[in-house]
Amino acid sequence: MQVRLANGPHSCEGRVELNQNGTWVSVGDSGWGLKEAKVICRQLGCGEALSAPTGNQYGNSVGPAFLNEVQCTGEEASVTECYAAPTGPHKCICNSYAGAVCSFPVRLSGGPSLCAGRVELFHQGEWGTVCDDSWDLQDAAVVCRELDCGAALSAPHGAWFGEGPGPIWLNEVRCMGTEEYLHSCPHIGFRKHVCTHEEDLGCKMGEPHAPLWGTPALRLVGGRSRCSGRLEVFHEGEWGTVCDDMWDLLDVAVVCRELDCGEALAAPGRAFFGEGSSVIWLDDVQCQGEESMLSECHTSLWGTTNCRHSEDWQVRLQGGPGSCAGRVEVLYQDYWGTVCDDGWDLVDAAVVCRELGCGAPLLSPGNARYGPGSGPIWLDDVNCTGAEFTLQNCRSQPWGTHNCNHHEDASVICTGREQLNLPADSHCTCYNH
Repeated sequence: MQVRLANGPHSCEGRVELNQNGTWVSVGDSGWGLKEAKVICRQLGCGEALSAPTGNQYGNSVGPAFLNEVQCTGEEASVTECYAAPTGPHKCICNSYAGAVCSFPVRLSGGPSLCAGRVELFHQGEWGTVCDDSWDLQDAAVVCRELDCGAALSAPHGAWFGEGPGPIWLNEVRCMGTEEYLHSCPHIGFRKHVCTHEEDLGCKMGEPHAPLWGTPALRLVGGRSRCSGRLEVFHEGEWGTVCDDMWDLLDVAVVCRELDCGEALAAPGRAFFGEGSSVIWLDDVQCQGEESMLSECHTSLWGTTNCRHSEDWQVRLQGGPGSCAGRVEVLYQDYWGTVCDDGWDLVDAAVVCRELGCGAPLLSPGNARYGPGSGPIWLDDVNCTGAEFTLQNCRSQPWGTHNCNHHEDASVICTGREQLNLPADSHCTCYNH
């Protein structure tokens, strides 16, 4: 026999009704208690029974009650297995009806453990997700408490654990942080949203009996210490890299904070710590710089990238007397090309010298000082502030957009090679693939 909870705020709370020959009829509240509600919650797949309301809290039913004086042990799979007064219409005093309040099930999917993943809840017989609008650590704390997963560590947005299937059930959840169950938190209603699954939210928390994630979520590889190196992230049981599109010191600051590595010192480019060889997990990372964890920053979806390991940014000086003087060339889309000298000055040269570990700039010659190049002219109107760690972070015309010829190729003369001195553990210089 089908059962439902009517007139409640969601499908796991309301007046108990049974389907009798195609008609929904109610159950009287005489003898009704938590054991009976427990059976209803189990039958609906709604999780734990929280209370067994009586009276007309959920409004009056149309017609008399079908069952009355229901008595369950609490272990039955269906309410029809419980003892009840003989089948047939039964008048209930003061129109009093049985109700049930169940917790709708919550789970975390797509993460590396039971206590980290995309938040999903079960409603109307289907698992669905929650939109990340207004989602914060207070909301995550409630989910952690409900799942017995310890303290909430972060509340990642932007489908950090992948896009979920099914409906988006909730949006603008606003918990105080003290609620026992997510369904107790205010929200604007089921399926009331203007979200897509790209906004599915997640939770990351400390498990009560296991280390978080089983292994660290971030690491720096190929550097001189644990606080410098190529950035790698752990997802779906595999370490992978992060594409350097839009990567800057604000992003590095978050990584340094998460790894307890102090101040962000630099974000070197051109595979400074070597190319990665595994999957590229993230692209277009955009942090504000104040986030406590990288998972809180806006990024592309997991595994969605327009990068390849062979596309690591590179710059070189050609045609000069050594590796620290010559025509500026950059690698883009597997082709080496030049830079036009429009607007080229000593500030731009300083960035190239720093990127190559060639000391300070001495001159920034134009007019193809070291001979015209032969490939494409990739950059024009370069305008660096001088603080960038790599030329690709400077303002310029879009790739390949210029009004130049190779007789205007820009050059650089630097003082010479010098070591990049990085404090062993007090600072963090993170190269992002």
